[in-house]
Amino acid sequence: MKNIGILLSGRGSNFEAIANNVASGKIPNARIAIVIANRNDAGGIETARRLGLEAIVIPSKGMAREDHDREVVAVLRQHNVDLVCMAGYMRLLSPWFVKQFPHRILNIHPSLLPAFPGLEAQEQAFAYGVKVAGCTVHFVDEELDHGPIVVQRAIPVLEADDEKTLAARILEQEHIAYSEAIDLVLEGNFDIIGRRLVRMQK
Repeated sequence: MKNIGILLSGRGSNFEAIANNVASGKIPNARIAIVIANRNDAGGIETARRLGLEAIVIPSKGMAREDHDREVVAVLRQHNVDLVCMAGYMRLLSPWFVKQFPHRILNIHPSLLPAFPGLEAQEQAFAYGVKVAGCTVHFVDEELDHGPIVVQRAIPVLEADDEKTLAARILEQEHIAYSEAIDLVLEGNFDIIGRRLVRMQK
């Protein structure tokens, strides 16, 4: 049984999708060991408690990045976490944090990276006039939205789309892609060659 740690800052809709897929067995041999928020008003904490999961707030306001990261990592280690999943966690991890979990921290981004990193990616894509949008699950490294790509899912941008409808349709794909990526990484049947994740033959 592998232990997943969730980091979030808001309502955590991706976290809820992951929790549902763990509960249903779509992510087999895994459990969510701990949910950590960096904000007291993060809705995902209430969701976690409603689902019977252990959840804790470690406030980041006013703390140096690495000092906060050390507190978070200490809790992840207490819960023997095998994989860290960022689900709307609005903080850039320090290089020290990344080194504690090499190729064991996942993040999801609502664009087809390397296009449109950073905030408001769906709005950036829509304003740019792209014909295809989507989402990317990637390993976290020291740079923003940069680590090796694990899973991408693409959708066409429809003539009738606006920023909100496009964002909603991307979010549907995020909920599928994140669980797919978690399953792949926990299975461990891959290698990283350069920036490429290559699935190994079973």
